Amino acid sequence: MITTIFKKSTPINYSLIVLATLGFYFLYQIHVGFQGLGWIEYVQKGLILFLLFASLFLVNFIVKKNVLTKDSSYTLYFFLLFLLFFPELWNNVRLMLANFFVLLALRRLISLQTLKAPKEKIFDACLWIFIASLFQFWALLFVVLVYVSIIFHVSRDYRNWLIPFVAFFIFGIIGIACSLFFDLDALSQYLAQEKVGYSLDYFSGQNAHIAFSMFVVAIIFFFIPAALTVTNRPLNLQASYKKLLFALVLGGVLFAISIPKSNELLVFMFFPLAVSATLMIENSTNKVQQELILWITLACGLFAFFSQL
Repeated sequence: MITTIFKKSTPINYSLIVLATLGFYFLYQIHVGFQGLGWIEYVQKGLILFLLFASLFLVNFIVKKNVLTKDSSYTLYFFLLFLLFFPELWNNVRLMLANFFVLLALRRLISLQTLKAPKEKIFDACLWIFIASLFQFWALLFVVLVYVSIIFHVSRDYRNWLIPFVAFFIFGIIGIACSLFFDLDALSQYLAQEKVGYSLDYFSGQNAHIAFSMFVVAIIFFFIPAALTVTNRPLNLQASYKKLLFALVLGGVLFAISIPKSNELLVFMFFPLAVSATLMIENSTNKVQQELILWITLACGLFAFFSQL
């Protein structure tokens, strides 16, 4: 049933995703409560809703523009379900902003496969990553993905290896200027985020622990087949899939080392994991298996969402 609905990209599919996003967003906000909020809080909630839709649009744009999947809506389906695993993310504007800018960087890096304007794409990706680090410091780890992309596509031109340093220099100059003009403590606050911790004793309750465990199972279930079959993909797309696998690993490392730690930090893994899950569904010829995976993921997402309200 679900395969029939989402195996094509149609206005009906997009409408279902939009309505589901609105429904879950307002369910969470009603649970959190609107009473006693100032205008700043309302602006933040509006910004989060905008970022939810902007992220969904960007995810869909990346997979369609770069032909990462077939003409289906599975990637949006999985991305939304992964958002349900950790509902507190729906009230975390900083992480939503950081993930959105990382998605913008991934868009530029994946499009490097066309070899059109590679220097501009590398510079843009670096700049988006540095901006993302303003909201989540360890988003800087995705600079590693920039160099992975350079190795895959444009490693022969030595100037491409220097572009991240140029982007960092420009970002640093603008950041220092803004710090001097607006807030002298902004730079020190930014650098103060450079802390590392590996403890997993942060869980606020058993349901949060269960949601984390289910998501880890999803990572293993979708990541391993994607990694093992990447060489079976079309040759012109293998580099893109490898970059997504690297992005998934970097998202895991970001979660592992960040302080303070929370389940919401796993948001950086949602997009590459959604693509990996889509590839598994699209490449399976067993309809029963497809439906089973989609229904189990849906059930886990709904359970995680409502159990944590």
